[in-house]
Amino acid sequence: MTDWRPSGRIEWLHLRARVQARIRAFFADRSVTEVSTPLMTAAGVTEPHVESLSIRGLAGFLRTSPEYFHKRLLAAGFGDLYELGPVLRAGEHGRQHRTEFTMLEWYRLDRSWRQLADETVDLVIACHRRRSPAWRVERITWRQLFLTRLGLDPLTATDRTVVESTPELPPECDRQMRLDYLLGSRIQPGLPADQLTIVHHFPAEQAALARLDPADPRLALRFELYAGAIELANGYQELSDPVEQRRRFENDNTVRRSRGQKPMPIDEALLAALDQGLPPCSGVALGFDRLMMALVAATDLSEVVSFS
Repeated sequence: MTDWRPSGRIEWLHLRARVQARIRAFFADRSVTEVSTPLMTAAGVTEPHVESLSIRGLAGFLRTSPEYFHKRLLAAGFGDLYELGPVLRAGEHGRQHRTEFTMLEWYRLDRSWRQLADETVDLVIACHRRRSPAWRVERITWRQLFLTRLGLDPLTATDRTVVESTPELPPECDRQMRLDYLLGSRIQPGLPADQLTIVHHFPAEQAALARLDPADPRLALRFELYAGAIELANGYQELSDPVEQRRRFENDNTVRRSRGQKPMPIDEALLAALDQGLPPCSGVALGFDRLMMALVAATDLSEVVSFS
């Protein structure tokens, strides 16, 4: 017999609507404008750890994020903006992953990554039912997190040491894959349940669309926010150099080929917008469904979405 019933708990689905209203009120108070951008993109994304979905018979890909559209709006002079809506990524399924999920993404002009990280914490707290949850806030660098939790310096450790720290991974895994694995499997599960953790200054190899730190170009002006062990958000002080961004896209495709993945088209419209001039800004993407999990202490995304 076909199970027709919703996967989510009805009371949590009602709360979901109220949390969305709180988010919109949060941004209205700060004069940040809501936008709606297309679900279809011409190019998809080049990032090796993200796979774009295509639809047979249609040109282009389903968006994995509205980021490129948002930056085109910013380059056109739109100003501070946010979007709350669906995104899709191939091959993602698990307790905290779905192929289709809801993302909240926003951009603030003339804000540093630190200011945006603080605003992200403020938003998460504003969404809580108690409005004053007993969450502590810790700020720690990516490097210090590895040193504190694993006694491993991820910037200076030899490749051999990193390989020996991840014997369960196949030999073809590169250094960054192994460090990501250590973060996700050894460090993240141990983050305190009553804590919002801002991890910042990721390695330059994981910069994606973030600026590098002028004080130490080995590091990127990027942060992630965790609620307990749940990764909620990923933010950047945004890269605006079209030449450097093209180089990173091309390098992504080189990595994809080396891993047996299909190279992806480069988004020329985004690069043209960067060439026109992206104003100084920072942006962050937050998984709304994971936020709901954190707010109600759910153990699986299926509990906080209508249908899984």
